[in-house]
Amino acid sequence: MTALDLRPNITNPDDFYAELLAAHEGLTKAESDALNARLILIMANHIGDRDILRQALAAARFEEDSR
Repeated sequence: MTALDLRPNITNPDDFYAELLAAHEGLTKAESDALNARLILIMANHIGDRDILRQALAAARFEEDSR
């Protein structure tokens, strides 16, 4: 089984974050939520590996639960 890689792996992460914020500019909350949902599904499709996706869901849930 392949393990989820949580190490920093994005080139110029600050630039990506700025692009992500820019994609949400001018959107309503509902439109922003829909954009996030589409982005998640596009990225999940790109990853494709169900084991990795399960690990990502668990990692994201753990982050939310630990707040």
